Amino acid sequence: MKNVWKFSLIASLGGFLFGFETAVISGAERIIQRLWTLDSFWHGLTVSMSLIGTIIGAIVAGKAAEKYGRKPTLTFVAVLYLLSAIGCAIAPIWSVFLFFRFLGGLAVGISSVAGPVYISEIAPAKDRGKLTGLFQIMVVSGIFAAYLTNYLFSGMGEEAWRYMLGIMAVPSILFCILILSVPESPRWVMLHRSREEALPLFERIGQVAGDITPMKKVVQVNLFQKAYTKPIIMAVLLAFFNQMVGINAILYYAPRIFEMAGFDGENAYLQPIFIGGTNLLFTLIGMSIIDRFGRKKLLLTGAVGMFVFLLCAAFGLRDGGTPYLLWYIVGFIAAFALSQGAVIWVFISEIFPNEVRSQGTSLGSTTHWLFAAIVSGLFPIIVEQIADGAFYIFLFYAIMVVLSFIFILFIPETKGKSLEEIGEVTH
Repeated sequence: MKNVWKFSLIASLGGFLFGFETAVISGAERIIQRLWTLDSFWHGLTVSMSLIGTIIGAIVAGKAAEKYGRKPTLTFVAVLYLLSAIGCAIAPIWSVFLFFRFLGGLAVGISSVAGPVYISEIAPAKDRGKLTGLFQIMVVSGIFAAYLTNYLFSGMGEEAWRYMLGIMAVPSILFCILILSVPESPRWVMLHRSREEALPLFERIGQVAGDITPMKKVVQVNLFQKAYTKPIIMAVLLAFFNQMVGINAILYYAPRIFEMAGFDGENAYLQPIFIGGTNLLFTLIGMSIIDRFGRKKLLLTGAVGMFVFLLCAAFGLRDGGTPYLLWYIVGFIAAFALSQGAVIWVFISEIFPNEVRSQGTSLGSTTHWLFAAIVSGLFPIIVEQIADGAFYIFLFYAIMVVLSFIFILFIPETKGKSLEEIGEVTH
């Protein structure tokens, strides 16, 4: 079991870089807009370029992880993160910057599939929520680290954005080195090679032969067939609602949101640190209880909190700003982290049968990032070009939470079940 935690932690370093890549642009986006004199459309595209890469990464991740294995895919991700960090930091012109932001997004999309799939396949059923949740913990740790380094570098003038983006090279190098020490997923080896090759890998992660008896070797299975309709619908809708409640838009544009509420420039960079800290704390709480309380209860409880705080934030922004905005945003982040944030990658990676898990997780991740790109790209256009745009967009997020609550009522609980048992329920 000790090895499982170690390998899961190493694989989840991709999640740390995922989180850092996602949030770091919040500190750089205003400087970049001024540097290259971008209007709201091109500025939205610049921020969303990473997400375009993420969508493509999520699309190809399933086939790559299935064909080449989980470990080689994660190794490739580590290299992409490193190239993105260095390239963004030294980019001399806007088009070069966009290219390396795209590479970073590609890494995020692939890691959002390969990381949770790998961890879910090496984790025992009783601890799978916690272990797969390590990925999400590292995601929010990366977000917190990005906000912190953004604040530390914010006083370094017009070149500050280069340091904000370039510092990601440090954890990228660490990931490149450590990922070489993890074994391939024994379930992938069982499905694509042989039982004999898989047995020593199962022993290395502390699992016994009984855990793998139900598994069958397959050559290729198409995800899009009637047998997998239920898990496809659940994965797509959960990923859709995860983004339509506005989480990534708030993370990407946190300093700008606080400036709209009347905070000065320095405090606008400081407030996101509280958001990142809250995100990390409540994700840790969610991960500590996910295997005890279950996925569904966390999702339903969090939806109530998200709705209340989004509604408060909407009316606070409509009134021209409120000193309580920080608490409303922090409250929303806490409720999200405890529920959607803690559950999404665990649930999506476990509801598909073994033979289509990477494909299914890829579909869920693609949906997640597609709507992340849409929501984040539209945010600056709406708040800059529509009167009371901030009010209307937060009100829209609150309405989407209500719809997500209704959807969650119909999904099954997966806690305590093996991946093979879950596959039978959702098949």
